[in-house]
Amino acid sequence: MSGKLFAAILAALAIITGVSVYYLQVYGYYDEVTPDPAGLVPDGGANPQLGALRAIDADSSPLRFRACFTIADPDAMIVGAEPYAGAVPLTAPGWFDCFDAADITEALAEGEAQAWLVAKNIEFGVDRIMALYPDGRAYVWHQLNNCGEMAYDGTPVGETCPPRKETE
Repeated sequence: MSGKLFAAILAALAIITGVSVYYLQVYGYYDEVTPDPAGLVPDGGANPQLGALRAIDADSSPLRFRACFTIADPDAMIVGAEPYAGAVPLTAPGWFDCFDAADITEALAEGEAQAWLVAKNIEFGVDRIMALYPDGRAYVWHQLNNCGEMAYDGTPVGETCPPRKETE
């Protein structure tokens, strides 16, 4: 086999691998889902009236959940809710265009939106967070909490974290 043929085969395999990895990360693992509306607002909310709901999730990681929607009465959804300090939305794939992590982060920093805890430890070390704008726009994502950050960087989690479920 000549060197040029070998190089061409190697280059073709590299391109195929690159395209496959890109596809899997951006499209392959995500599915559009229809979550329970009560699971998108703090404490299940009192009969949430959500509109324009779009959500994505993936089985490959609990951090891949994102949702965008509107709330008819935003003030009613946060009664008794716990504010969430340090909320930082993770980016969503470009095709899920209703969720712009940079805009949400900026709005949270400037006080144009408020972050609320929807559910603590939705999975071990992962909280569900909602950014809520006064006009009723809302965005939900999953974020590592302190226990999750310690568990995934190898630090002993200690007694303050809930027990971790055993995987089969």
